[in-house]
Amino acid sequence: MTAVPPAQLARTAGPSAGMTRFIRPILSEYFVLVLCVLYVAAIYPFVPEIVTWGVWSNILSDMMPLLVVAIGQTFVLIVAGIDLSVTAIISMAAVVGASVMTGNGGYLGGSALAVPVAVLAMLIVGLGIGAINGLSVVKLNMPPFIVTLATRMFVAGAAIWYVTFHSTSSSIAGLPDAFTGFATGSLAGLPYTVIVAGLIAVAAHMLLSRTRYGRWIYAVGANPKAARVSGIPVERTILMTFLISGACASVAAMMYASRMQTGSPIAGENILLDVIGAVVIGGTSLFGGKGKIVWTVFGVLFLLILDTSMKLLGASLFAIYIIKGSVILLAAMMDTLRNRILTER
Repeated sequence: MTAVPPAQLARTAGPSAGMTRFIRPILSEYFVLVLCVLYVAAIYPFVPEIVTWGVWSNILSDMMPLLVVAIGQTFVLIVAGIDLSVTAIISMAAVVGASVMTGNGGYLGGSALAVPVAVLAMLIVGLGIGAINGLSVVKLNMPPFIVTLATRMFVAGAAIWYVTFHSTSSSIAGLPDAFTGFATGSLAGLPYTVIVAGLIAVAAHMLLSRTRYGRWIYAVGANPKAARVSGIPVERTILMTFLISGACASVAAMMYASRMQTGSPIAGENILLDVIGAVVIGGTSLFGGKGKIVWTVFGVLFLLILDTSMKLLGASLFAIYIIKGSVILLAAMMDTLRNRILTER
């Protein structure tokens, strides 16, 4: 038998040197952030407004609720799941909270407890739906895609039905100033929404990178069978990711309801593509076991810069959807390429 030279064996065992040079920048921690800077520089000659404070103020305002939802989605994707129900959770939490605190016949309308109880009710909605999703996946062994898709359809319909019992219009208005001020108020020059989203991002980062539970999440996403053999509570870990996702969606519902000054059953209807797309663009793997909160922050930022620049260019809604869909598809293809190359290493 002819022995294979070590150099040839190395070439056949893993990716080529050229491929490695190609993939190294993609695996960089700050690849998407650099992409944001390069994109702004490329688009600036066509829309100089992209670097003005007014535009960036709007980007920052739109970014906060989307970032919070995307953080929750990051946890679920790391364990190789997906949560399609987040937009319906936003809608349901918004109308339930509004029905508690509205001054137009709310359960606690005019009471000092109206806002805190409404916030608590919104969190309970998110945690409750997250628990249903998680238990269906871990106890009934159902695919996350089907479970959360069904939940999304059911809860979205229930939110519309709920409004019909609490308002004569299509939404629940009359929210108190103590709640709507959340979207407009600031502390030391920083908007409340930025502070809350920043605290959630830091807490999520610490949870994933500095705690035993964070290590469990990555282990379950990488190989659930090996994680179970190692003594990791796989079912409990997966359930917790869906609870986190539901809670994050509830916080986003507070931001949307406060900004719109109404509880709408379609509050988060159009952001599902942005949520999943931002997480994937950031670098969190659809195959599980890989992802970071900082990547998600950069992914959300890039998607909103892209969306804003297209609007400034006067692109139609259909064109914006086509471009964003193409970018997300490209990110998914890059994720597949990264996963294949890392597997071959």
